[in-house]
Amino acid sequence: MPAPTALQRAPETLAEEFITDQEMQPEPRSTEIEIVTEPQAQPPQSLQPDDSIQQQQQDDDDTTMQIDPEGCPHFSPSTDPILSSPTQTTPTLATKIHSRKVPIPPHRLTPLKNAWPKIYPPLVEHLKLQVRMNIKSKAVEMRTSRYTTSTDSLQKGEDFLRAFTLGFDVDDAIALLRLDDLYIETFEIKDVKTLSGEHLGRAIGRIAGKDGKTKFAIENTSKTRVVLADSKIHILGGFQNIRIAREAVVSLILGAPPGKVYGNLRTVAGRMKERF
Repeated sequence: MPAPTALQRAPETLAEEFITDQEMQPEPRSTEIEIVTEPQAQPPQSLQPDDSIQQQQQDDDDTTMQIDPEGCPHFSPSTDPILSSPTQTTPTLATKIHSRKVPIPPHRLTPLKNAWPKIYPPLVEHLKLQVRMNIKSKAVEMRTSRYTTSTDSLQKGEDFLRAFTLGFDVDDAIALLRLDDLYIETFEIKDVKTLSGEHLGRAIGRIAGKDGKTKFAIENTSKTRVVLADSKIHILGGFQNIRIAREAVVSLILGAPPGKVYGNLRTVAGRMKERF
């Protein structure tokens, strides 16, 4: 017979319930933190998100135009050998060749031939134009080239040659190339007063004066150049200077004595000196 203090064996049903209760109870979680000291191997990825964005940007760059930060587009270099020549040092503004033809009157052909060595250097060296004198057509032909740097060179060259054909000296006509505020005004005596015969001749004589003294006085006072070509009068100079010379010539055409015109010119000359 077992002692009364000995442990008694539980019945089998109670033992099974005790075992199942122990299995259902969760195990206590560990509060210790595991510290990793070795690099962990990442699973391989077939395509990262950044790589996909970069590849998409490359595809867009191939199909769109590149623009710099300032907003100016980038163009491919020119394939024209003339425009992209490394030996060309001057910029080319005119890509298309333009030409002008200035007719020469018959009475100015001989002076043109004599003064040709002084006429073409300003056109070629200063304006960078190509010039030639065509004897058969009695004209001077000009055209631009890839060395022409100014867009108004052709117009300045034409004005220079037309001034020479009107009767101005080469040195006076060259001023049209160097200064921008010079003009040529042309009018006839009949525009001022209808004269004919001896009256017309006397009017021209009053404008010229004895040995050209009156014309020279008008030129020196108004700082202009005056050409008397039969009944036509050409004046070269600035805007205000042309007005002064025109008023003196008109007074002479209307019959004013030269002495009175001289007095008016002296008054005007004094005012111009005070102004400047």
